Amino acid sequence: MKVLLLHAMPLDERMWKPQLAALAGQDVETPNLYDLGGASVDSWADALLAGTDDDLAVVGSSMGGYVGLAMARDAPERVRGLLLVGSRVGADTPERRTVRDEQIRTLQEEGIDAWAPSAPDPPPAERTVDELVRAVQALRDRSDSTDFARSFQGPLWIAVGDEDPFLPVEEAREIIEATPNGRLEVFEDTGHFPSRDRPERFNELLREFLQAAS
Repeated sequence: MKVLLLHAMPLDERMWKPQLAALAGQDVETPNLYDLGGASVDSWADALLAGTDDDLAVVGSSMGGYVGLAMARDAPERVRGLLLVGSRVGADTPERRTVRDEQIRTLQEEGIDAWAPSAPDPPPAERTVDELVRAVQALRDRSDSTDFARSFQGPLWIAVGDEDPFLPVEEAREIIEATPNGRLEVFEDTGHFPSRDRPERFNELLREFLQAAS
């Protein structure tokens, strides 16, 4: 079983550095989603599925979680488990889509620094405007996976910080309560990136998840 670690936006695969030592001996890949081209979560999922014949345990942070959900929708027989980190299963609301459109406008007209003046390391300046615009478009236009999550038979776990500005703990709990094989792990005093902010505890959860998915 291959382990895929899928990064958030505007980060890249380097966000998973704190997890790599904990996964020593595992078959692990940390793809860079921006390098896959396209501007849709589904196209990235298709590219990742086409790149291997292995069964998969998918760990996705924020944007990476949406790609993981798309992979599992397309190939539920191959995705043996999903660990979503700060990712919801529903599509963007109309209000959230309007926010995404404004983000795209800011990126195109004012640049990366105006869009994310205090983004976490590595700095988004290492990304191009085109890469980030495509990523925001992919997030805005992603499919609703609510019904799929309720039918997915593998472990579907959510890790969320209790200070996550994008995924409230109560919403994450509602998702998990509706899944056949769900687990919710709440990280106290933590925002949107528990894998980076609480790596030791997250790595313990990650090892438990991989055992459940195997």
